[in-house]
Amino acid sequence: MSYIPFRIAQVIGKCFGLFAYLVPMDRKRVAYQNILDSFRGDLSEAGARKLLRKVYMHFGQMLFEIPHIMRLDLQNIDCYMTFQGEENLKKAMKKGKGILCLTGHLGNWEFMSAGGALYFGDSIVVARHSEFAPLDRIINELRGHFGTEIVEAEGAMRQLLRSLKNGGRIGILLDQNVDWFHGAFVPFFGRRACTNKGLALMALKMGTPVIPIFSSRDRNGIHRVVFGEEVELLRTGDKTRDVEDNTALFTGVIESYIRKHPDQWFWFHKRWKTKNYCPWPQR
Repeated sequence: MSYIPFRIAQVIGKCFGLFAYLVPMDRKRVAYQNILDSFRGDLSEAGARKLLRKVYMHFGQMLFEIPHIMRLDLQNIDCYMTFQGEENLKKAMKKGKGILCLTGHLGNWEFMSAGGALYFGDSIVVARHSEFAPLDRIINELRGHFGTEIVEAEGAMRQLLRSLKNGGRIGILLDQNVDWFHGAFVPFFGRRACTNKGLALMALKMGTPVIPIFSSRDRNGIHRVVFGEEVELLRTGDKTRDVEDNTALFTGVIESYIRKHPDQWFWFHKRWKTKNYCPWPQR
């Protein structure tokens, strides 16, 4: 797939995504309902369907873009992506406390991770393994192509803290649902979403700067990777409150980027699956 010229691959991917949109699937209903609930009052049902069609076309393109990680190098990286706000990353690196990269499933995050590792050096990405072993093996080989270390999310805290002590750079995708005992219920598109509190725990414990990093595809097909300003942590002295408040703060940052590019976020995920209440039992 990487032999297909990049621009042609994007066109093929867009058509593939449009075809996939026409196929009835359970996740299509999940994505549609997520969009409808998140933009209630702003989007009509027709508007939600139009946005969902764009989401499908985006992920069709992403499918055909990812193999081009094999062709990335320092000479041609400008043909695939541009970096904006690099000074924010460099400023944080000077503190010598490592970096926690706050990101999510927006744009082409796999491309962003590979390009970042090629351009700025080795890093660690916290990820969940796919249940389908062959796919998991291919994805991990692509993710580690430029030296990125993939760490399983479950039980990773000790290893991540060691890395931060050594000045490591850790990427955490904080926009996925977790079980109630791993997360905090914070506002996300007007509803409470159970969000992993590990990032807040590490940042508060180590004093590590948190830098938002997000990718989006421009109209010319090139991906723009934006390094935001360091997120100022909230500290009240109450550990429980600080963890929950900062998790809410990070989630708000993610939401602000998604609202800029709603057609490039992974709406298929059951983000609000874990509830902060128990339903009244039926007789």
